[in-house]
Amino acid sequence: MTNTDDVIDKWDPKRVVVWVTRLISYVVYFYVMLVEIILLLGFVLLLFGANPNSGFVDWAYRNLDRVMEPFRGIFSPIEIGETGNDVPAVFETSVLFAMVIYGIIALLLHAAIQWLTHRMDLIDRDQRAEAQRKEYERASAELEARRAAAGLPPTNPAPVAPTIPPTPPPPPPAPPS
Repeated sequence: MTNTDDVIDKWDPKRVVVWVTRLISYVVYFYVMLVEIILLLGFVLLLFGANPNSGFVDWAYRNLDRVMEPFRGIFSPIEIGETGNDVPAVFETSVLFAMVIYGIIALLLHAAIQWLTHRMDLIDRDQRAEAQRKEYERASAELEARRAAAGLPPTNPAPVAPTIPPTPPPPPPAPPS
Protein backbone atom coordinates (compact mmCIF):
# COMPACT_ATOMS: atom_id res chain seq x y z
CA MET A 1 0.00 0.00 0.00
CA THR A 2 1.29 3.48 -0.83
CA ASN A 3 1.83 6.22 1.69
CA THR A 4 -0.92 8.78 1.12
CA ASP A 5 1.40 11.65 2.05
CA ASP A 6 3.43 10.80 -1.05
CA VAL A 7 0.44 11.18 -3.38
CA ILE A 8 -0.16 14.89 -2.81
CA ASP A 9 0.62 16.68 -6.03
CA LYS A 10 2.57 19.70 -4.83
CA TRP A 11 2.35 21.23 -8.32
CA ASP A 12 -1.41 20.87 -8.73
CA PRO A 13 -2.49 24.23 -10.26
CA LYS A 14 -5.24 24.81 -7.68
CA ARG A 15 -2.88 24.05 -4.83
CA VAL A 16 -0.15 26.30 -6.25
CA VAL A 17 -2.55 29.23 -6.66
CA VAL A 18 -3.80 28.82 -3.08
CA TRP A 19 -0.25 28.47 -1.74
CA VAL A 20 1.05 31.57 -3.57
CA THR A 21 -2.00 33.61 -2.52
CA ARG A 22 -1.49 32.51 1.08
CA LEU A 23 2.19 33.45 0.93
CA ILE A 24 1.36 36.92 -0.40
CA SER A 25 -1.28 37.30 2.32
CA TYR A 26 1.28 36.41 4.99
CA VAL A 27 3.72 39.01 3.64
CA VAL A 28 1.05 41.74 3.60
CA TYR A 29 -0.15 40.67 7.07
CA PHE A 30 3.40 40.95 8.39
CA TYR A 31 3.69 44.44 6.88
CA VAL A 32 0.38 45.55 8.42
CA MET A 33 1.50 44.28 11.83
CA LEU A 34 4.74 46.28 11.51
CA VAL A 35 2.69 49.35 10.59
CA GLU A 36 0.54 48.82 13.70
CA ILE A 37 3.68 48.66 15.87
CA ILE A 38 5.04 51.86 14.30
CA LEU A 39 1.70 53.61 14.83
CA LEU A 40 1.55 52.55 18.47
CA LEU A 41 5.14 53.62 19.04
CA GLY A 42 4.58 56.98 17.36
CA PHE A 43 1.35 57.57 19.28
CA VAL A 44 3.05 56.95 22.63
CA LEU A 45 6.06 59.12 21.73
CA LEU A 46 3.78 61.98 20.63
CA LEU A 47 1.60 61.60 23.71
CA PHE A 48 4.55 61.83 26.08
CA GLY A 49 6.24 64.62 24.08
CA ALA A 50 9.41 62.73 23.23
CA ASN A 51 12.39 64.82 22.14
CA PRO A 52 12.50 64.73 18.31
CA ASN A 53 16.26 65.41 18.35
CA SER A 54 16.85 61.91 19.72
CA GLY A 55 17.92 59.47 17.01
CA PHE A 56 15.35 56.83 17.88
CA VAL A 57 12.49 59.30 18.16
CA ASP A 58 13.50 60.90 14.85
CA TRP A 59 13.49 57.46 13.21
CA ALA A 60 10.09 56.63 14.73
CA TYR A 61 8.59 59.96 13.58
CA ARG A 62 9.93 59.49 10.02
CA ASN A 63 8.34 56.03 9.83
CA LEU A 64 5.16 57.36 11.40
CA ASP A 65 4.97 60.04 8.69
CA ARG A 66 5.21 57.36 5.98
CA VAL A 67 2.42 55.15 7.31
CA MET A 68 0.24 58.13 8.25
CA GLU A 69 0.31 59.66 4.76
CA PRO A 70 -3.26 58.56 3.81
CA PHE A 71 -4.63 59.74 7.17
CA ARG A 72 -3.03 63.18 7.58
CA GLY A 73 -5.49 65.95 8.24
CA ILE A 74 -8.51 63.78 9.01
CA PHE A 75 -8.61 64.96 12.62
CA SER A 76 -6.92 67.84 14.37
CA PRO A 77 -4.32 66.88 16.96
CA ILE A 78 -5.07 67.83 20.56
CA GLU A 79 -2.19 69.50 22.35
CA ILE A 80 -2.03 68.40 25.97
CA GLY A 81 0.83 70.59 27.15
CA GLU A 82 4.60 70.78 27.04
CA THR A 83 7.18 68.47 28.50
CA GLY A 84 10.33 69.50 30.33
CA ASN A 85 12.17 69.81 27.01
CA ASP A 86 9.67 72.40 25.72
CA VAL A 87 8.32 69.73 23.35
CA PRO A 88 4.53 69.66 22.99
CA ALA A 89 2.72 66.55 24.16
CA VAL A 90 0.09 65.73 21.53
CA PHE A 91 -2.93 63.45 21.54
CA GLU A 92 -2.91 62.54 17.83
CA THR A 93 -6.38 61.27 16.97
CA SER A 94 -5.42 60.65 13.34
CA VAL A 95 -2.91 58.05 14.54
CA LEU A 96 -5.64 56.30 16.54
CA PHE A 97 -7.90 56.30 13.49
CA ALA A 98 -5.09 54.85 11.36
CA MET A 99 -4.55 52.13 13.98
CA VAL A 100 -8.23 51.18 13.77
CA ILE A 101 -8.20 51.05 9.95
CA TYR A 102 -4.96 49.04 9.79
CA GLY A 103 -6.35 46.76 12.53
CA ILE A 104 -9.45 46.05 10.43
CA ILE A 105 -7.22 45.28 7.45
CA ALA A 106 -5.18 42.91 9.65
CA LEU A 107 -8.34 41.11 10.80
CA LEU A 108 -9.50 40.67 7.20
CA LEU A 109 -6.08 39.34 6.19
CA HIS A 110 -6.11 36.95 9.14
CA ALA A 111 -9.50 35.59 8.06
CA ALA A 112 -8.28 35.26 4.46
CA ILE A 113 -5.19 33.33 5.58
CA GLN A 114 -7.33 30.95 7.64
CA TRP A 115 -9.67 30.39 4.70
CA LEU A 116 -6.77 29.76 2.30
CA THR A 117 -5.18 27.31 4.74
CA HIS A 118 -8.49 25.46 5.01
CA ARG A 119 -8.76 25.42 1.20
CA MET A 120 -5.30 23.89 0.88
CA ASP A 121 -6.16 21.25 3.47
CA LEU A 122 -9.28 20.33 1.48
CA ILE A 123 -7.28 20.03 -1.74
CA ASP A 124 -4.76 17.76 0.03
CA ARG A 125 -7.56 15.65 1.54
CA ASP A 126 -9.25 15.22 -1.84
CA GLN A 127 -5.96 14.10 -3.38
CA ARG A 128 -5.40 11.57 -0.58
CA ALA A 129 -8.95 10.24 -0.95
CA GLU A 130 -8.48 9.82 -4.70
CA ALA A 131 -5.21 7.96 -4.10
CA GLN A 132 -6.89 5.67 -1.56
CA ARG A 133 -9.72 4.95 -4.01
CA LYS A 134 -7.23 4.04 -6.75
CA GLU A 135 -5.27 1.84 -4.31
CA TYR A 136 -8.48 0.05 -3.31
CA GLU A 137 -9.43 -0.55 -6.94
CA ARG A 138 -5.92 -1.84 -7.73
CA ALA A 139 -5.95 -4.19 -4.72
CA SER A 140 -9.44 -5.45 -5.61
CA ALA A 141 -8.40 -6.14 -9.19
CA GLU A 142 -5.25 -7.94 -7.99
CA LEU A 143 -7.31 -10.09 -5.59
CA GLU A 144 -9.75 -11.02 -8.34
CA ALA A 145 -6.86 -11.89 -10.67
CA ARG A 146 -5.36 -14.19 -8.03
CA ARG A 147 -8.72 -15.85 -7.40
CA ALA A 148 -9.23 -16.36 -11.15
CA ALA A 149 -5.71 -17.82 -11.50
CA ALA A 150 -6.48 -20.25 -8.67
CA GLY A 151 -9.76 -21.25 -10.34
CA LEU A 152 -11.94 -19.76 -7.62
CA PRO A 153 -15.13 -17.86 -8.34
CA PRO A 154 -15.00 -14.08 -7.98
CA THR A 155 -15.68 -12.78 -4.49
CA ASN A 156 -17.84 -9.99 -5.77
CA PRO A 157 -18.64 -9.82 -9.48
CA ALA A 158 -18.78 -6.02 -9.32
CA PRO A 159 -16.41 -4.68 -6.68
CA VAL A 160 -17.62 -1.41 -5.32
CA ALA A 161 -15.14 1.23 -4.23
CA PRO A 162 -15.77 2.76 -0.84
CA THR A 163 -17.80 5.89 -1.07
CA ILE A 164 -15.89 9.03 -0.36
CA PRO A 165 -18.02 11.81 1.06
CA PRO A 166 -18.05 14.98 -1.02
CA THR A 167 -15.92 17.87 0.12
CA PRO A 168 -17.98 19.99 2.50
CA PRO A 169 -18.03 23.74 2.01
CA PRO A 170 -15.45 25.60 4.07
CA PRO A 171 -16.63 26.76 7.47
CA PRO A 172 -16.93 30.48 7.97
CA PRO A 173 -13.74 32.02 9.33
CA ALA A 174 -13.58 32.01 13.09
CA PRO A 175 -13.41 35.39 14.76
CA PRO A 176 -9.84 36.20 15.75
CA SER A 177 -8.98 35.56 19.32
